[in-house]
Amino acid sequence: MSNSALNRRWAELLLEALTRHGLRHVCIAPGSRSTSLTLAAAKNHKLNCHTHFDERGLGYLALGLAKAGKEPIAVIVTSGTAVANLYPSLIEAGLTGERLVFLTADRPSELIDCGANQAIRQVGMFASHPAQTLALPRPTTEIPASWLVSSIDNAMSNLKQGALHINCPFAEPLYGDEVTAHQDWLQTLGDWWQGNEPWLIQPEMYTTLKAVDWDIWQKKQGIVLAGRMSAEEGNYVAQWAKEMGWPLIGDVLSQTGQPLPCADLWLTHSRTQEILAQGQLVIQFGASLTGKRLLQWQAKCQPEQYWIVDPIAGRLDPENHRGRKFTCSVTDWLREHPAYSRVPWAEELNSWSKSAFKCVETKLTGEFSEAAVAHQLHQLLPEQGQLFVGNSLIVRLVDALGQLPVGYPVYSNRGASGIDGLIATAAGVQRATNKPTLTVIGDISALYDLNSLALLRHLSEPMLLIIVNNNGGQIFSLLPTPQEERQRFYCMPQDVNFNHVAAMFGLNYAAPQNWPELKRCAQQVWDRKETTLVELKVPSNAGVVCLQELLKQVASL
Repeated sequence: MSNSALNRRWAELLLEALTRHGLRHVCIAPGSRSTSLTLAAAKNHKLNCHTHFDERGLGYLALGLAKAGKEPIAVIVTSGTAVANLYPSLIEAGLTGERLVFLTADRPSELIDCGANQAIRQVGMFASHPAQTLALPRPTTEIPASWLVSSIDNAMSNLKQGALHINCPFAEPLYGDEVTAHQDWLQTLGDWWQGNEPWLIQPEMYTTLKAVDWDIWQKKQGIVLAGRMSAEEGNYVAQWAKEMGWPLIGDVLSQTGQPLPCADLWLTHSRTQEILAQGQLVIQFGASLTGKRLLQWQAKCQPEQYWIVDPIAGRLDPENHRGRKFTCSVTDWLREHPAYSRVPWAEELNSWSKSAFKCVETKLTGEFSEAAVAHQLHQLLPEQGQLFVGNSLIVRLVDALGQLPVGYPVYSNRGASGIDGLIATAAGVQRATNKPTLTVIGDISALYDLNSLALLRHLSEPMLLIIVNNNGGQIFSLLPTPQEERQRFYCMPQDVNFNHVAAMFGLNYAAPQNWPELKRCAQQVWDRKETTLVELKVPSNAGVVCLQELLKQVASL
């Protein structure tokens, strides 16, 4: 009997087992060795199939789907360097908690390390970065179907966050017509096929417990830091902190509405640091703080205890404060630790925040610049939509100069904070939610992920992709990089325009010259439900200079 038939049955069982754990989307790149997996995915009516010709972008597409959909996403690629291209998205998922299942087709063991074409050592190639790994044998009926399905069940049951790498060797022939062969092997699972439950069920016993001394700590002077979390959690944290009377410093990704905006500016002032030094307890909800000044304050603060609440396992505190780490959802923790209503103890911070915000407004009034767009970004957001913001300079400017609506969904790749795969991730976020999406990234980030512009065609909901073209990686102008070598070795200006790129991928294009034009362009995108690439050509270091000037101005208030 041909290997092709058994390969198909093996792949069909593997994909069906994954659906029993909530997997509904699979992202597929072209390849021959992965034929059995691809055809099995296409045949399974429970799965929605997404395709992309670039494996690196494919991994990030899956990351975006998992980020917004809050469910596991599968990726299918062929053997060889196609697998290696998944590494960046796998690393990001490990740091931010999205569940990805990488199904990597492979040559059978007799073709490894003997000069066979497109054959590399794939088992263990991701080192310690996957949360779970499963190296399957080549398909054979000598292995019971119950072993394969229970192996998948065990791996998925233990996949709490990060990636599962399943390496799948397939021997040739890969193509054939024996579509009904080896059905007896599958039918050894009996009526399992008629249900929707896993073969091996491993119930999770998980309870969030209240801190036994919370009645004591809740009466102290607390400070709330809000990092990356969901829109629902951000709204909840904002209400909780307000009732507690504790100041809330919200990150751009916190979705708390940033009740004390421009924290990255006013934290430089000696008086605000004196006020915050009176805090006895700091509670940080969510990881991945963005602002440099906030990170500096977080590093040197010395409360009696520093608590972190985040579902991702691990310390998540690079400064190793004395305190506690609660590995649970923010919502569950807040439910067990209800607010204790009291009078705010650090009201003076409101005045400092308002003064900093006024400085920003005064300086940027009438300007059309990178900083001005960051400050007014909330005016471009679509109703019932979402925001995806890229890394490097733009996310720092939005964090320092802007204020986003409370509970408005914001996404980013702030785990490893790389600029690779941002367009693909935004596309995945949009596909998962079917919401109008505003995406803002830099020019180097766009160039890095240019292939993924193909994913923005034929979207179900509109996307406005704003590429801030400041001609290079201007984030390095904020750092003490050597001035003589800065442009050549750090910023690397490319002197490119994106109008031809938009045309190549069949996207609408606009290059507004002022704020009213940009607002009209955004509204047109939302009204007409179209996808448009907007290029903002701005002076190279204007955003950096503006931020530095505002930092000095607020520090001298």
